Amino acid sequence: MTSPITPLVLCGGMGSRLWPLSRTEQPKQFQPMGGPGSPTYFQATVQRHRGAGFGDPIVVTNARQSMLVARQLREIQTRARIIGEPVGRNTGPAVLAAALDALTRDPDAQLLVLPSDHMIGGDIGAAVLSMQAAAELGRIVTFGVAPAYAETGYGYIVDGGAFADYPGMHRVARFVEKPPFDLASHLIAEGTAWWASGISLFRADTLVEEFRRHDPDTLAAVRAAHLGATEDPLHLQLDATAFAAAANEPTERLVFERSDRIALAPLHGILWDDVGAWNAVHKISDRCAAGNVTTGDVLALDTRNSLIRGDSRLIAVVGLSDVIVVDTPDAVLVTNRDNAQNVKKVVEALKSRARPEVETHTARETRWGRIEQLTRNRGFTLDLLTVEPGATAMINGTGIAPSLVTFLSPGGFYERGGHRHEARAGECIAVEADITLPVTNAARAELRMVKLTLAPGLATDPRAAVAGEAATALAAAANPATA
Repeated sequence: MTSPITPLVLCGGMGSRLWPLSRTEQPKQFQPMGGPGSPTYFQATVQRHRGAGFGDPIVVTNARQSMLVARQLREIQTRARIIGEPVGRNTGPAVLAAALDALTRDPDAQLLVLPSDHMIGGDIGAAVLSMQAAAELGRIVTFGVAPAYAETGYGYIVDGGAFADYPGMHRVARFVEKPPFDLASHLIAEGTAWWASGISLFRADTLVEEFRRHDPDTLAAVRAAHLGATEDPLHLQLDATAFAAAANEPTERLVFERSDRIALAPLHGILWDDVGAWNAVHKISDRCAAGNVTTGDVLALDTRNSLIRGDSRLIAVVGLSDVIVVDTPDAVLVTNRDNAQNVKKVVEALKSRARPEVETHTARETRWGRIEQLTRNRGFTLDLLTVEPGATAMINGTGIAPSLVTFLSPGGFYERGGHRHEARAGECIAVEADITLPVTNAARAELRMVKLTLAPGLATDPRAAVAGEAATALAAAANPATA
């Protein structure tokens, strides 16, 4: 009996052209596709490949994002095996690590490699299942998308003709990686090339054998990283030293381009886009009669063919055409659509200035939960802290000024002076500048608290500083309707 297909979701990459929504620590795959409350690209990828014929997924991600992955999986009630990469080495070593791990549980495992940040419309699951027998026979099946135009940012697969003995499966003549416009146009005109979707299907042992044939050094490095991995309740952490010795290349270059087992499965009737820039978001989204795509509290007057996204406040645009406006709590992007690809230059400029806005949002995931910055000014910072059930948060003093922690929900215990204290909802405790306060969530629900941190020299008692704007922000955080 053939094993269920294991979806292998790859969560690498930043998506810098989708700044300010996409950040280094919270890239585009973990952002909502249609604004707050909608599934993220990652969640949509997982949901697209579950049900009959599919098993629980494997997710390979940056080790720092393991908590974020776990949270988003819980939100869609999905169990998964999470593998943490200590350092990015492109898709080749990531896919190989997942294959080695899958074989420890099922010697007949089949893997379906899936980018986590693409938009797909149509029944791709049926197309995948139709190729399962080919993968079982040792084929590495890569899926191609009918090209709609000459795109220089995509890879292409040149069709080598159909296999007579397997309907729907074609030979691969060659791969073309991100060609110049003239070559891309020529490939489109010939009608024999397909966009490379990044999706592939194979037996795990087939991939391992192909690495043994074509890149034994990377196989040895990744095998050592897997054997030396450490495991906790959250994820499997690959050994950093061994994994760093693997080739920093995509699977296509390390194996697919060299393998005689490669096959092409053209996808018919499937909508696909890698959503690499804001122009792509505009193109794939539902537009109003004026050609606008709006998300959030937006007022667009005499405005046409634009994308306007506001997640936290009113955004008003008047008398503009072909613009992109993206508002987040700590950064706003305004550009015309022709410059959508150049948003990457903004990210590069911010990096050169060591600006935090390129790394993380005002809300960020931690190994114990989540920290969301509610207010920041020259006098104080107010953060909302959410601790997962069973987790322990280490509330650090600043080393310069004291802080005040207010518990918004019950179930918390903190340690002080060698004693364990139960925290009541509404209780406030001071955290001295030079200590770390462990707070454990013993409840089944999330533990929420706010932390008020003073600017150096403002006051010695943080309670004295809770006035004016700070008091207003603290009250808002304590109100479940507004927090």
